[in-house]
Amino acid sequence: MAGTHDTSDPPVAGLLLAAGGGRRLGGRPKALLAHRGRPLVEHAARALREGGCGPVHVVLGAAAREVRDRAELPGCALVDNPRWGEGMGSSLRAGLASLSGTGARAALVLLVDQPGIGAAAVARVVAAYRTPDSLVAASYGGERGHPVLFGAARWADVAAAARGDRGARGYLGAHGSEIVLVECGDVARAYDIDTEEDLARLEPAP
Repeated sequence: MAGTHDTSDPPVAGLLLAAGGGRRLGGRPKALLAHRGRPLVEHAARALREGGCGPVHVVLGAAAREVRDRAELPGCALVDNPRWGEGMGSSLRAGLASLSGTGARAALVLLVDQPGIGAAAVARVVAAYRTPDSLVAASYGGERGHPVLFGAARWADVAAAARGDRGARGYLGAHGSEIVLVECGDVARAYDIDTEEDLARLEPAP
């Protein structure tokens, strides 16, 4: 059918950026913040798996050993980023490098500190994949947000542009006219856990 891709294609990989040290949270790594009784990194990895991504690679940095010890991440490839202190850009580069050779035609990037984004939003963005040149992003009320899907043909340029804490923002800004936006505001909430005040958005154990 026109406009769809062959289901025998290699999968859309999930790439979870979970290396941040939580500088504005008193140095508490975001991956280990408790949400519904489990570390945030588990919720995000599950959203990628249940949303149709595979393989799922998780980039770790701050407290990487503790994350490995405490978080249950079955089926995920854990990628250590020793340069995590340089910002999100270094984690994006490490994650994309880890996916090379997996056969994935695209990487769907999710941030660990957005627990309001679940499998439904992931699945919508995955469904918009067409070719290795695809560039897709979730939108919320028409505003671009996460997750973002990068076709494999774009990975080298995305990595080259990823610097500091900007991650892929520079690349996305330069290619804005090419981005396919997928509205997800009805199935997800795109808030970040960045400050002490934001911690109130995390939910207690059921």
